[in-house]
Amino acid sequence: MLIGPIIGIVIAVIFVIIILASAIRVLREYERGVIFRFGRLRGAKGPGIFLLIPFIDKMVKVDLRTVTFDVPPQDIITKDNVPVKVNAVCYFRVMEPEKAIVQIENYKIATSQIAQTTLRSILGQAELDDLLSRREKINKELQLIIDEQTDPWGVKVSIVEIKDVELPQTIQRAFARQAEAERERRAKIINSEGELQASEKLAQAAEVLTKFPASIQLRFLQTLKEIAAEQNSTIVFPVPIDLIETFLKKISDKK
Repeated sequence: MLIGPIIGIVIAVIFVIIILASAIRVLREYERGVIFRFGRLRGAKGPGIFLLIPFIDKMVKVDLRTVTFDVPPQDIITKDNVPVKVNAVCYFRVMEPEKAIVQIENYKIATSQIAQTTLRSILGQAELDDLLSRREKINKELQLIIDEQTDPWGVKVSIVEIKDVELPQTIQRAFARQAEAERERRAKIINSEGELQASEKLAQAAEVLTKFPASIQLRFLQTLKEIAAEQNSTIVFPVPIDLIETFLKKISDKK
């Protein structure tokens, strides 16, 4: 006789548990729940615990953490008609969960598509030299443009960075030749500057030797000493007139 009421109580308890399970929601600190009641937006709730009206309220969970995704390599022709392949990385996060759910079907895919089209558009207006040497400026420009387009969706794009710029083999060889020519140019400039400095020092030395002729003889003797340090060497050198001029003068005076 008691089996029927017991079964009814068990069923009722199970039903209550199901209702409570569908009504109670717990969200983490970085999550928000966008609530719809009979299809109408009621706002965002969370983090923590809150209740929904079973079978009436529907919740869409949104992650507020920063999302990182790679922009696939894009084939681009620069302003100076150089074909390149460029990929990038983009960082963004949801700032307004209601807009991210209501204003766009899938904000992640949409942000990725906007990043790809903007990358092709902006880099197509830049020259190759700017793309290689002024990358920070281009990154900033990309970030501002993409962020402006995603703002109506409640999405904030914080960073856009160009990762790799793949050049054709012909362009790489041209750059290699250019770099080699630049190195040769710098080497020639350094050599010419060294020769100029050496010539200035030689001119100063010649001026000193001209003012003090005896220093020429001292330099001559020093050179002989350095040459004599070499072993197995036979040295033949003329004797400067200045060294024997005194002796010749004495001989002529005796006569």
